[in-house]
Amino acid sequence: MTIITNLHLSSPFLPLVSIAESTRAGEIECIHGLSLQPGLQLFIVGIDADEDASEARLSALDEVVEATTLGRSSGKTIFKLTVELDEAVSDVFDGSTDAALMDSILVTPEGWYEEKLFKDYAALSEFQTACQGGDIDVEIISLTHDRTSFEDDSPYGLTKRQHEALTLALSRGYYERPRQVTAAELADELDISQPSMSDLLRRGERQLLTATLDSREYINTLSK
Repeated sequence: MTIITNLHLSSPFLPLVSIAESTRAGEIECIHGLSLQPGLQLFIVGIDADEDASEARLSALDEVVEATTLGRSSGKTIFKLTVELDEAVSDVFDGSTDAALMDSILVTPEGWYEEKLFKDYAALSEFQTACQGGDIDVEIISLTHDRTSFEDDSPYGLTKRQHEALTLALSRGYYERPRQVTAAELADELDISQPSMSDLLRRGERQLLTATLDSREYINTLSK
């Protein structure tokens, strides 16, 4: 099930934020990113041509190892930047998550705003966990999913709707303690009522327990 999200990432350790802070507009566009080696990232960024940005000014920033001007496009000066990542966030940029950017990233002093596609809710949850480990706060501004990509044979005998509800609940922290989201908030995301969401979770949980613990066989064994 493909997941498309609009995210806001915030952290004092995120790269490029210091560059956005130095501009009058308070924002830059990150067009492309590539991991060169652990802790070292290449970014292609666009900065408004009216800004006083130059290779020398960008290279003077602590995080920038090298800056190269590539040219101009659509009113922006395009730079290739080699950036040293803070150790706290370097693992988030290793590219191991099954996800892809859908558009360029808007970088502001408040953080990154990006549209990201995830293979499934498990990939989204993995990304959230990696960000949490790197002290990056992840705000999900919007989330949509493509039900047509769901396999015909649902795992553990779950219905498609039960699987969808459970994976969403897991990715949003419903099963954490304390809970990070309520059943009502999950219901809003699936555009169903809160009682319907609670029923989906209850039935899905029961089916998972039955399938994984083989409870009927276990009960029969105890009764012999």
